[in-house]
Amino acid sequence: MKNNTTNLTPIGVVEILDKYIIGQSDAKRNVAIALRNRWRRMNVKSDIKGDIMPNNILMIGSTGVGKTEIARRLAKITGSPFVKVEASKFTEVGYVGRDVESMIRDLVERSVGMVTERKKEEVREKAIQKVEDIILDKLVPPLVETKIKPSRDITVMPEEVEKNNEEKMQNAKTREYYRQKLKNGELEKKKIEIEISKGSRTNIGFLGGGMIDEVALGNLQEALSNMMSPSSNKRIVTIEEARKLLLDEEASKMVDMEAVKEEAITKTQNTGIIFIDEIDKIAASSAKGGAPDVSREGVQRDLLPIVEGSAVNTKYGTVNTDHILFIAAGAFHVSKPSDLIPELQGRFPIRVELDSLTKNDFKRILKEPKNSLTKQYIALFEAENVKLEIKEDAIEEIAETAFKINQDVENIGARRLHTVMSHILNEYMFDVPGKIKPNEKISIDKKFITTKLDKLIKNKDLSEYIL
Repeated sequence: MKNNTTNLTPIGVVEILDKYIIGQSDAKRNVAIALRNRWRRMNVKSDIKGDIMPNNILMIGSTGVGKTEIARRLAKITGSPFVKVEASKFTEVGYVGRDVESMIRDLVERSVGMVTERKKEEVREKAIQKVEDIILDKLVPPLVETKIKPSRDITVMPEEVEKNNEEKMQNAKTREYYRQKLKNGELEKKKIEIEISKGSRTNIGFLGGGMIDEVALGNLQEALSNMMSPSSNKRIVTIEEARKLLLDEEASKMVDMEAVKEEAITKTQNTGIIFIDEIDKIAASSAKGGAPDVSREGVQRDLLPIVEGSAVNTKYGTVNTDHILFIAAGAFHVSKPSDLIPELQGRFPIRVELDSLTKNDFKRILKEPKNSLTKQYIALFEAENVKLEIKEDAIEEIAETAFKINQDVENIGARRLHTVMSHILNEYMFDVPGKIKPNEKISIDKKFITTKLDKLIKNKDLSEYIL
């Protein structure tokens, strides 16, 4: 969806989120307000505009209740660059981890990709015409213009001029004939030789941390890539393949990358969304005694300036993080939000507690969302020309089973539905095509579900292992 929040009111955002996520109305309302506030800030006329900071959000809830999905959908409906990071990864810096600024560099990369794709789409028609000309030149090379110059000793005969003009006319007619065949798609399987620019990069790695920062490494890789990679590579492909390969290359040539970088940085600063998952893993548990965990507190202090607002150097330019929206999330089973350092707590003023999913929620999740699990499986079977019917009593039984297993074993939220559905339908998935022929119908009812899952539910140890 286009990055245009003018018509996206908070009510409208919630209505869109409701199509994909069941329940969690409080969380939806808060992210919708945060989104609208960004548009409001960008339309403020006075000097106070630069001082209006985003209301970062801390989501508290068990796994599988919709925290990540809310943030990801929010980015999709607005066309905002979005990055998800796991806070626990930053505790490994100096060994195999990454520094906290890498999340900003990842966000800029995502933004550059989005802007580049949009710019390519804008020049697509011109690029298609250019590709057609390249292919046509391979099929019918244009005549090289040769001028017949008379000299003192040689007189140009009219026959030579006429012959030259006839050849040009014949060449033009032949090219027009083949151009029409290209437009009609009559030559798609014909093979031609084309030249494709090599865009591969030389990857360089360094052991340990702190030897070279990511910006310098990226610039070094790009410079070495330009020096070491051949300029082009010849390939013999069908015209159909040539169109795809050449279209992206020609569109890229038409895009002004300096303009892309400038727009991408602006887009990152004003509409970027960073989702920091597992933030509870870097909070020191108040239940534990002894000295504080230096590694965890260190990550919090590294995160603080990024969330507060600072300038981060990237290979595309300096990015100011003042107005990037940060959404943090964690289960907080062992620790509490108050176990985070006070400065970081203050940077997430909006606290939202997501509800645990009920049996009725599971039932709605299976039926209502546009991308519901039942609709996904029906679509997969339709790809094999097999009709899958999941009856109402079967949906009721699946929801009840998933809810019961979550209570008895480990509560993994809506993800439990994936494991249950997979166990129920995997046998059919294996038999299609083969034992189950195209145009056949598979009907799933409560009796079938009970038979499939009864032994697993009774055997708690086995259900822990499988489901």
